[in-house]
Amino acid sequence: MAIFRRHVERVFLPTVVGVGVIAVLGSLRQLALFPVDERWYVLGALTVLSGSATLRIPGTNVSFSISDSFTMAAALLFGPAAGTITVAIDSLVITMRLARRPIPLRRVFYNATAPPLAMWTAAHAFVWLAGPDGIARAPLSSLIGPLAAFAAVFFFLNTGLIAVAIAFEQRISAVQIWREHFLGLWLTYFGGATVAAQLIVLIQQRHADLFVLVLLAPIPLIIYATFRHAVGRMEDRVGHLDQVNGMYLSTIETLAQAIDAKDQVTHGHIRRVQQYALKLAHALGINDTAQIRALEAASLLHDVGKLAVPEHILNKPSTLTPVEFETMKRHADVGADILSSIRFPYPVVPIVRHHHESWDGTGYPAGLAGEAIPIGARILAVVDCFDALTSDRPYRQRLSRQEAAHVLETRSGTMYDPRVVKAFLEIFDAVDEDVDAAAPAAALSNIARTAHDETLRPGGAQHTIETLTTLFDLGFQSASAGSPGEALSRVHPVLLRLMPADIVAVYLYSADADTLVATYVSGSHAESIAGTTIRLGQRLTGWVAANRQAIVNSDAALDLGNVTLELDPMPLGCLSTPMCQDDDFIGVITVYSTRRQPFTDAHLPVVDVLARGLAGLIPPTTVVIPPKPSAVRVTESPSGIRVH
Repeated sequence: MAIFRRHVERVFLPTVVGVGVIAVLGSLRQLALFPVDERWYVLGALTVLSGSATLRIPGTNVSFSISDSFTMAAALLFGPAAGTITVAIDSLVITMRLARRPIPLRRVFYNATAPPLAMWTAAHAFVWLAGPDGIARAPLSSLIGPLAAFAAVFFFLNTGLIAVAIAFEQRISAVQIWREHFLGLWLTYFGGATVAAQLIVLIQQRHADLFVLVLLAPIPLIIYATFRHAVGRMEDRVGHLDQVNGMYLSTIETLAQAIDAKDQVTHGHIRRVQQYALKLAHALGINDTAQIRALEAASLLHDVGKLAVPEHILNKPSTLTPVEFETMKRHADVGADILSSIRFPYPVVPIVRHHHESWDGTGYPAGLAGEAIPIGARILAVVDCFDALTSDRPYRQRLSRQEAAHVLETRSGTMYDPRVVKAFLEIFDAVDEDVDAAAPAAALSNIARTAHDETLRPGGAQHTIETLTTLFDLGFQSASAGSPGEALSRVHPVLLRLMPADIVAVYLYSADADTLVATYVSGSHAESIAGTTIRLGQRLTGWVAANRQAIVNSDAALDLGNVTLELDPMPLGCLSTPMCQDDDFIGVITVYSTRRQPFTDAHLPVVDVLARGLAGLIPPTTVVIPPKPSAVRVTESPSGIRVH
């Protein structure tokens, strides 16, 4: 279909220009062989003068003028040849006057030949219906039908040729262009035919007196004034709609970014997906404005249903259980139900509801297959998968772009539409690796901030006296302790000066089992957490161990799982940082909070100091065989705090 469309585009313009040139040249020859009287020159002059009274349709490059009344009168009074040449002159005058920059030569030729071709066809239709001498001899009542046909043919053919040209240039539907921007111009064409009919009556009554033209000249000006007022109101409405549409899109983007920001790992996902989706849609030849707008909004809102998914499932850094996956699958229907309450002017809801359907019918929520899946949902499924594969996750590192493309190829025809995958792979090299994702507001950045490489760690000048004192005490208490357990019992009260460190767990790494064991735990719920085993790469502590990167202020449920539901008060947040002896990894320190007070970037250097101090007290053999887990009783701090 796309190949056929491109072939039509290549043939259409030259064909119209060629036929139009033949019509103009034939009309010039006709006028040379059979000259018309001086009244045609008067109509031609009025046409040129009225051509300056043009109006541009808001939001398009389309314009019209009041000269149609005079060009139609020339065709009806002096024949198709005179009308064709008059329209050709009028078209050139309008084109030159509206041009604010140099016009491509092909557009000049099209503007100079398409309207004359329409007039030539309409005038011959009138002559065929009314007869060659119909104007001079036939009563007016018998000319109503031919006049209406003349106006209709000129209207549909002239506006249709222009609409098709604009559609090819802007790659949108010609019917949509015509309905939105040309259908309302019928009044100018039929009004011009009415003026021509009045002119015929006056000529018949006054025997072709030139004074008739002077009397009719104000009528088009009245029509122009009326339309100018209407177009002005239209411009105001279009401007208001653009402003409302801008606010609507900004609101959608802000809400979508707020939802996206909840996921610390996939932040920025929706913006990248949106830009990938729009590029892929254009590559597939989708030019319908409603579909593009729908895809633009759905790309931002496709994960809105995750608001109903518990965070410990949403951000679980390991494989979901069957029950958890069933809960996760609900987000497609929930998101669509949420959005269905909004009166979108575009089909956004079907895309959101079905963006997890599979080409072979094994997807969810409705099990649709093949072409039954909305094209926007099929596009979104492919780009959503690509961005997920090329982004870091707590349980795995990102794939390369080539590896992600290979995954899409293997899933083509089963999970994804083969045509969509093929189109994406064709534009694969043109899709920027670093898509221009607009930076979210500071408030959203604060929601999503983690202690990865981009974390802003405070420098020495930013440390307060309290922080420096705490760091000193941590070092002193750790150095004077004889064992990791004793050190932890001493430093825990020191941590509580600066952060909500209600529970401190030291997870030691077992190389043989490839797991981390909560070996030393202090604070509330120490007995319940001691002995917790986490595989390398799983949950938050396992991810920190596998990637040697800290995480700040994440959800404690992502690390402890269902254990948090059994504890009162329930752990809410956590901060994790790796422990190393020289360059050898030995474990992770994870600090949990049972309060709503968040951990911040300023807390991380303090925990890093603790990690280095405790690492020096742990024997190297511990990495092979961790000691028996124990709950550490916190000693009384100088300030009198007792935590267990």
